[in-house]
Amino acid sequence: MSVLMEFSMFPTDQGESVGAYVSQVIDMIRESGTPYKLTPMGTVIETDSMAQALELLRKSHDILEKDARRIYATVKFDIRKGAENRLEGKIRSVEDKIGKVRT
Repeated sequence: MSVLMEFSMFPTDQGESVGAYVSQVIDMIRESGTPYKLTPMGTVIETDSMAQALELLRKSHDILEKDARRIYATVKFDIRKGAENRLEGKIRSVEDKIGKVRT
């Protein structure tokens, strides 16, 4: 199974720039060994199960709630049985049709 989870989570009560907080979440994801892509508006991860994805989401919240009283989050899932490596594969599928895209 492949679970793609795209999410954005950040404190809303810590000023205009929240990169210092978001970087703590990204560091945790990186340390977990989970494949991920950081984008300007969020992060996409790929796990083998919904439980793994939700655990990373919970850990992200736990990191932010240490310093924040209010946290904003959006989350999207794409769950597919019998698939893997979709973090790269979905992009490659488009590139096979139209050529290299900017990432």
